[in-house]
Amino acid sequence: MKTRIGILGMGGVGGYFGGLLAKAYAESDSVEIIFIARGETQKTIAQNGLKIIADENEMTVFPSVVSDDSKVIGRLDYLICATKTYDIEESLLSIKKNITKNTVILPLYNGVDAPERISDLFPDNEVLQGCVYIVSMIVSSGVIKKIGTYEKLFFGSRTAPIATLNKLQAIFEKASIESYLVDDIEETVWEKFIFISALASATSYLNQNIGEILDSQSSRGVYVSLLNEITMIAAVKGLNLPADIIMHTILKLEKTPHDATSSMHRDLMAGRKIELFSLTEFVVNEGFKYEIETPTYQMVLDKLSSVSIPN
Repeated sequence: MKTRIGILGMGGVGGYFGGLLAKAYAESDSVEIIFIARGETQKTIAQNGLKIIADENEMTVFPSVVSDDSKVIGRLDYLICATKTYDIEESLLSIKKNITKNTVILPLYNGVDAPERISDLFPDNEVLQGCVYIVSMIVSSGVIKKIGTYEKLFFGSRTAPIATLNKLQAIFEKASIESYLVDDIEETVWEKFIFISALASATSYLNQNIGEILDSQSSRGVYVSLLNEITMIAAVKGLNLPADIIMHTILKLEKTPHDATSSMHRDLMAGRKIELFSLTEFVVNEGFKYEIETPTYQMVLDKLSSVSIPN
């Protein structure tokens, strides 16, 4: 029986990694890749395939199935989730018939609250933790563009059987995905969250890309203040993060393409809904919970709440 892997969310993350999986297993007798998509995206991929542009290279891939119809999608052994965080509940409930008690769910969202939210919906399922480092985006329907060479996927679980995790890792490796099965996955996810939360909040608040923030003393100051606040929360939560996490995060940002920005900033500029709750408000709420002051995050939240489309 084939291992059936669903990709929920065909944006920069789901589209790129889903595309690598679809390419690797196009002729496979053991693994089947299902793109869960609707509307124009579904139509475009069904007719023309999913195009991925990376530097000077392009490829077009066709999944085994592309649909939003539960009857067509069928049962799923693994489900990789990469929608926007504000769509977690609605998107998962739309395919609840495809999620059996044996479906293993891997969230690859920007926030850290997804596993708990998913477990509330599907308490009997194994919900892994995961995150990615990549600069990729939708440029048009059915077309994903990746900028730079940095692309890493981390995942793990403290409860899932090791055989389940190893099987998924082997599937990723065969698809040439640079993936890492890690023991300390909560700390790994929080390291990514510290990076993306501060970046998304700063770029959106300042309306600047990475290079503009790094080149401006005042803008860099806002970014560093955000880092200080979120790392204090991580510390009080008992997470075992590196002592130099702030410097490490700044160095990571300096290695990111300077003309790039966060997906939240891109969405804000395009007049779309933004992931304000998971990336900014969550930190403010955790500050209240642990009695940690987060004035910079509060400043960002106040401004973005007044200019963004409500979630």
